Amino acid sequence: MNKYIESETLELKAAYTDSSVRDIVAFLNASGGTLYFGIADNGTIKGVQKIDETLRKIADIVSSQIEPNPADLIRARIIYEESKPIIEVTVSKGFFPIYCVKKYGFSQAGCPIRIGSSCKEMTPTQIQVRYQKRFESSKDYMTAIPAKYGDISFNTLQIALSNQGYHINKHAFEINYNLRNKDNDYNLLAELLSDQNMISLIIVKFRSKDKSFISERTDLGRTSLITAYYNMKNRLIAENICMSDTTIRPRKDTYLYDIDAVDEALINALVHNDWSISEPLVSMFDDRLEILSLGGLPYKQTREQFLKGISIPRNSALMRIFQDLDIAEHTGHGIPKILQRYGEEVFDITDNYIKVVIPFDPLVRSNHGNINGNIRDNIIGYMNQELTVAEQAVLELLVFNPKATQAEAAAKVSVSKRTISRIFASLQERGYVTREGSNKTGIWKVVKS
Repeated sequence: MNKYIESETLELKAAYTDSSVRDIVAFLNASGGTLYFGIADNGTIKGVQKIDETLRKIADIVSSQIEPNPADLIRARIIYEESKPIIEVTVSKGFFPIYCVKKYGFSQAGCPIRIGSSCKEMTPTQIQVRYQKRFESSKDYMTAIPAKYGDISFNTLQIALSNQGYHINKHAFEINYNLRNKDNDYNLLAELLSDQNMISLIIVKFRSKDKSFISERTDLGRTSLITAYYNMKNRLIAENICMSDTTIRPRKDTYLYDIDAVDEALINALVHNDWSISEPLVSMFDDRLEILSLGGLPYKQTREQFLKGISIPRNSALMRIFQDLDIAEHTGHGIPKILQRYGEEVFDITDNYIKVVIPFDPLVRSNHGNINGNIRDNIIGYMNQELTVAEQAVLELLVFNPKATQAEAAAKVSVSKRTISRIFASLQERGYVTREGSNKTGIWKVVKS
């Protein structure tokens, strides 16, 4: 008796075809199902002739041909029937109300649904209703996908919000910030913001202009994304070599890269990354810094809109948290700031990723030889000449808490109020910090470190 019979949840394919993406989307838009490649529609076992090629094509469907990205919903494996290799693709019911074949968008051609043993196009009314449901709240895929790491806690996030003046109601906190999905399980957003998690955030350094030789690989993740962001920012500040010209007054400082532009690129990579695919990546080469985020532009956003700073957040719940913490701003000025400093050519935008390529200052490079070989000694020597231990401690405090008062800084650094007052005045005079706003309600901004 043939155990493979096409049904509402089972599709048979003798071989991979370009129409396979429609079958996967149709299952996502219905109740899920399973595709078998290497079995004819009458149940005859054919086997897959080009296993690696077929698996690559399936992976391409998952990573780049479907909107929204369904990576956590699709699994492929090789099984054997009658000693012949078969590829089994299991598709779960979608987290979102509607999915589409990306090249056709949310049109009838792009939105099939499984009905019986066939793929049918949705009607315009079905598409409209489902599409509206997708955007009827601020929730996104991050709030729907369940967390994989079970030990969830939010001490870091709650302290950071308290430092910004927010009152934390522990009973309403998780609801207000969309940290649980509709089944009341912690979601991907909660996992990212948890004090501990299994999500890596890597800064990798190459001792060359390509990826031929890795000199250092540092994982600054596996902690709350808030802490991870500050860890990455501080590391990039520390790596930013300064060359000073003391023959003129005031002296002229030239840096390896513009840290404000780099910070904006880092924030955008974290906030707009498609976390269902993978984590962002920061790479340092001998001549440049690259910040890579996955997912390309959000649906319906054009390159022109992106470069003008028109924000269409992929992860609205995460964006809200970064805004509440004054990490990201509501004004959309981050991209224009990068453009003003480096120009449009630093943006490499494809359907699958956005990469910002920051060139190193050629003068600083020429005076410091191999950047990734010498950088740590240069930074340590420079800081030892410029800053006392107490001054470095104050800068670190202000990076994490821009609203810190001098009294709080004195207690943190264990010095007198008179001493801390002199430190703040000295740091301002030498251009390390600036004060934005009034003495009572303003914040400190660390300009360099």
